[in-house]
Amino acid sequence: MTESSGDLVLVTGASGFVGSAVARAALARGMRVRVLVRATSPRKNVESLDAEIVVGDMRDEQSMRAALRGVRYLMHVAADYRLWAPDPSEIERANLEGTEATMRAALAEGVERIVYTSSVATLKVTSEGRVADETSPLTAQQAIGVYKRSKVLAERAVERMIERDRLPAVIVNPSTPIGPRDVRPTPTGRIIVEAALGKIPAFVDTGLNLVHVDDVAEGHLLALERGRIGERYILGGENLPLQRMLADIAKETGRKPPTISLPRWPLYPLAVGAECVAKLTKREPFVTVDGLKMSKNKMYFTSAKAEREIGYRARPYLDGLRDALQWFQEAGYLKGKH
Repeated sequence: MTESSGDLVLVTGASGFVGSAVARAALARGMRVRVLVRATSPRKNVESLDAEIVVGDMRDEQSMRAALRGVRYLMHVAADYRLWAPDPSEIERANLEGTEATMRAALAEGVERIVYTSSVATLKVTSEGRVADETSPLTAQQAIGVYKRSKVLAERAVERMIERDRLPAVIVNPSTPIGPRDVRPTPTGRIIVEAALGKIPAFVDTGLNLVHVDDVAEGHLLALERGRIGERYILGGENLPLQRMLADIAKETGRKPPTISLPRWPLYPLAVGAECVAKLTKREPFVTVDGLKMSKNKMYFTSAKAEREIGYRARPYLDGLRDALQWFQEAGYLKGKH
């Protein structure tokens, strides 16, 4: 498959963190890019792009058909990436119903090739920190919390449509992206900001896989070009303990690294309290019950399949961390940092 300036790609979720990086990567390839935003979406990440902006809602099939008219490729990146919401069913509606409606619309409009952005949240991980790959999918019953469950259900729905309806989709499973343009910010972006401000004096024993958001975006384009229909590819970076990430943030910002390792059990009442306050303020709590439950397992993954099959590569995670800190600084998120 080769790209030319005549190829039109629709990127959903382009006002968000990963979606905006994917739109930029497609433009860098010389593709024509159309981006879908909701009427209420912030435009900061798309207003400077040389892309056609259409307003629509991925849960509305007719709206998606209009957005997909004349489109050759679809990058369905949009997702509700919250671990908590005042109404948890909102997360499922966006991630499951939105994906199903978008895929039906893509079939109806004859889209040639699709990259569906799933997540490593759909894969089994362990407390021992064994490295997981694409061969260990979670069931919806095993998934902790509404975000993970919704992503598992959506990934299974896409797989069924590939099998039953010949949906021409490749699935990618990004790990935890970090880097510039994390406008909201994401749960990991919030940790980076809080740690840079010196507000995280302790940590729990957990681990995560961190990857530069621009490498995830490049992985989407490689999946479009070289991925096999019906296959899924982990787009990850480096596996490391949370303590190491916090120490690296401290080093980059001239602070002392946190040295106190907290047991989880005293944090559960705090998380319950934080969620109660959040229901009143409508602001996502920093600590959630589901987040604590998830932290029991180390989120360690390998991208070997993507490296082997589509030529995926990830730069050192520290590059992503430094780019994130620089962007947060320049965008005013680190005000009050001394």
